[in-house]
Amino acid sequence: MALETKDTTINNTPLKKSINETKLPVIALIGMPNSGKTTLFNALTGSNFKTSNYPGATVEYSIGSLVNKFGFSSYVMDSPGIISLNPSSPDEDVTIGGLFNHPKFGLPDVVIVSCDCTQLSRQLFLVKQVIDTGFKTIVALTMNDLLDKKDMFVSEEKLGKILNAPVIKINGKKKEGINELIRKAEEMYLDESIADYKSTIRKPEHPAEEDVAKLYDYTEQTEREVLEPKNSIDINEVNRKAFRSLSRTPDLNSMKLDKVFLHPIWGIFIFVISMGIIFTSIFWIAQPAMDIIDTAFSSLSQLVAGSLPEGAWYSDLITNGLINGFGSVMIFVPQIVILFILLGLLEDTGYLARAAMLIDKPLSKFGLNGRSFIPMLSGYACAIPAMMAARTISNRRERYLTIMIIPLMSCSARLPVYALLLAMVVPPDKPWIAGIGLGALYLFSIIASAVTAGIISKFKKTDEKSTFMLELPPYRTPVFRHVFKNTYYKALVYVKQAGPIIIVISLLLWALTYFPNVNPVIPESQTKGLSEEQISKVIESERLNTSFAAMIGKNVFEPVLKPLGWDWRVGVSLISAFAAREIFVSAMAITFNITESEDDEDNFQTSILASMREARSPDGTRPLFTTASTISLIIYFMFAMQCLSTVAVARKETGSWKIPAIQIVFYTIMAYVLAFITYNGLNLLGIQ
Repeated sequence: MALETKDTTINNTPLKKSINETKLPVIALIGMPNSGKTTLFNALTGSNFKTSNYPGATVEYSIGSLVNKFGFSSYVMDSPGIISLNPSSPDEDVTIGGLFNHPKFGLPDVVIVSCDCTQLSRQLFLVKQVIDTGFKTIVALTMNDLLDKKDMFVSEEKLGKILNAPVIKINGKKKEGINELIRKAEEMYLDESIADYKSTIRKPEHPAEEDVAKLYDYTEQTEREVLEPKNSIDINEVNRKAFRSLSRTPDLNSMKLDKVFLHPIWGIFIFVISMGIIFTSIFWIAQPAMDIIDTAFSSLSQLVAGSLPEGAWYSDLITNGLINGFGSVMIFVPQIVILFILLGLLEDTGYLARAAMLIDKPLSKFGLNGRSFIPMLSGYACAIPAMMAARTISNRRERYLTIMIIPLMSCSARLPVYALLLAMVVPPDKPWIAGIGLGALYLFSIIASAVTAGIISKFKKTDEKSTFMLELPPYRTPVFRHVFKNTYYKALVYVKQAGPIIIVISLLLWALTYFPNVNPVIPESQTKGLSEEQISKVIESERLNTSFAAMIGKNVFEPVLKPLGWDWRVGVSLISAFAAREIFVSAMAITFNITESEDDEDNFQTSILASMREARSPDGTRPLFTTASTISLIIYFMFAMQCLSTVAVARKETGSWKIPAIQIVFYTIMAYVLAFITYNGLNLLGIQ
């Protein structure tokens, strides 16, 4: 028999309950970090929210509806992982606050607690708290396949009797046990004998040490009673396993691997090599797909141009403003997909959690801890969810410092820019050099962000202490289906978010570069011996020089950018890129008046590179894009503030304009100064 315990930590003050504004029942999902909760949410709702095998991945509520196949209409509410009902971090405050007083749903009708059966005694602490609080509770046992590898299983019947709550084994990824779980949830919701249970719910107080000790004793004894071997032939082995806490049984394979991956020297070396392989592979693997997309948009542009009146303004708008603008971003989608797939595989295996542990000590030297690594790594995809992930950092100073440096992480929107500019300075027959260069840029962004954090920490010291605790998951074989599905979802979101912005900015840039559409008078001496296509390009070049964009760029941007080796066209593209970094490529295509050649092999990518190589400085004495000016442009993009959306999210997460304003001013100045030093330093070394 399990120990009988009385809950002595319940507050007798009734809650101020919100009224459920919806007519549908509400199912709340809660659980410890890395217990399979978000995977279950996706299985129930048909959503595709990102699941991660490290704590802190979910930072706010996700609301969905049960898919129709279950035959039961209900809202499902996911939330950040928690250790107990006594919050100790901002993400736990989100979960517990919404569980007891959600502004829209009030109290949930049914609570499903995800419980990792490989860590049963620790997981049952939260389960027991939820049950004792008075909720209609169902225990969803997860990670059963991992327990099976240890030749053990949990007796659902025994655990259900001890807890006095339904216990159901599930596998969210394979959709096993989900139907039974929903049937039980519907049954409990319709049970009229406990229909008024919400009036008895009390929010728990912070428990005393002796109460915590008693509860842990209870959960460990419960674990010993419900864990059973798959084969009960050897009674001695049965007894040994029965009286040994599974939660304290180490994963021997994981321990062996951790001796290598968490080694203070070899671990760092493996991490750097892994990142280098990833970013080198981006160029090699993605190139065939990029060529296909490149050719497709080139053919589309030629096809549309041939069906529209020659010389009409709207013809130019569609071909050069819309098709080429959107195509210049879509061409880099394969590289982004490859990046997400490779990082997803590392994450699914459990390696990224080790990377956070590995980098905790180095980050502590700069005023951060290992928990900052997760938002920083997320910044490689996008700064917006990365800043939101920083909510899991309980230390306010470290949270704000992490938000401050996230814009220095090279997000996926910068990848098209890096790819274009690296192609300018790397020989086309040596893509491995571009891969190494790209990997170096991403590694340097981590170093630069850490150094920046260290400098800021020196000026703003605090006595507030913080700790970093992370429960390492066992190493797992990645589920490729889910990795590919998540990658597809991320790429789709990327296109949907970038597409509308690209179209608007492309239209604006096209208007600035096309109008007032003065027909230039070209002396016959300049066109003698030229083909019709070449004459057309000369006319378009002269028309561009008389456009509104040229007027603004030459009078405003060029004097500031000239010390960096750039001209007004680069300045117009940089301003456009502040709306979204990926727009820089399409802006360059428009401002440099990239048009498609009649040659089928002369596609968009080669066209823009050729145009950039042919571009001359304002005085016409040298190429505009030299090795020095191109590298300085890369440096500028590494440090300049990312985009307007990032600024808005920084304002939301910090609650003031102070940090966003500092980010804009500080990073703009830093980017300009470093680009200036890079350009002039390379020139002094004889690198033109």
